[in-house]
Amino acid sequence: MLRYFLGRLGQTVLVLICISMVSFVFLRLTGDPAGLVLPQDATMDQMAAMRIQMGLDKALPMQYLQYLGHVLQGDLGRSIYSQEPVTGLIMERMPATMELAVVSMLAALAVAVPIGIVSALYRGTLMDNASMFFALVGISMPHFWLGIMLVMLFSVELGWLPTSGRGGWQHMILPATTLGLSLVALFARLVRSSMLEVLGQDYVRTARAKGASQLAVVGKHALRNALIPIVTVIGMQFGLLLGGTVIIETVFAWPGVGRLIVQAVMDRDYPVVQAAVMFLAAIFVLVNLVVDMLYIWLDPAISYHRGQA
Repeated sequence: MLRYFLGRLGQTVLVLICISMVSFVFLRLTGDPAGLVLPQDATMDQMAAMRIQMGLDKALPMQYLQYLGHVLQGDLGRSIYSQEPVTGLIMERMPATMELAVVSMLAALAVAVPIGIVSALYRGTLMDNASMFFALVGISMPHFWLGIMLVMLFSVELGWLPTSGRGGWQHMILPATTLGLSLVALFARLVRSSMLEVLGQDYVRTARAKGASQLAVVGKHALRNALIPIVTVIGMQFGLLLGGTVIIETVFAWPGVGRLIVQAVMDRDYPVVQAAVMFLAAIFVLVNLVVDMLYIWLDPAISYHRGQA
């Protein structure tokens, strides 16, 4: 088990290094960062001096190694425009992004799991067909379109909720609903299919034959085993959810990392973009590492098998 964990941790480090390398190279292809700092009428000597100051006079591999060395020391650079440390800018915005992502995920699970279970228990009924129809509709709607429609209805027409910004719980409802609705659709369909597979297993039929109640069969025997593929998707979707907040934060003017990335891309502030991508990538791979560890609780046989691999 320990060997498996160390192996997964090593893979996580390699993934982060690859992501940092790709983002570093591609951002350098967008143009000369020195030209963003100096005015348009800057002389060639001024450009050369600025390139030396920013370390751009070295070969690209040397620039990357220098950047990687700074990252290992906790220095992600400074914003080209504000000259503030990039780490501070991201950590200032990260709580808002995490808050939106966590609330959206929890709300989606709270709605999707019961819907998926009920649909599986009453397969082929009107309730099942209606649930899966609305799930299909929910997963088909683009985030940006749904967000705009919700703002027009609940903020502009009805005046019940604020249109944008971050404040009280009222500000959370529309962006969390926009992000969570597609997750509800995905999780409900996944829970239904997973529960249908588990409910047909011999141990479930045995539990029913012994007189176990429907609640005991579903909660104790079926749901826990059905959660294994669901946990995998939850981990992946949480990472994608953090990336998806880029659009939603822009639509709702939510002051998170996603909105910071959009503004940094428009300003070509490459240190901010690069650091934000690394932060989000690190969260994504760490969440998936945690998901792998959760398998131990859900199915010890998996951890035993992997530990012996």
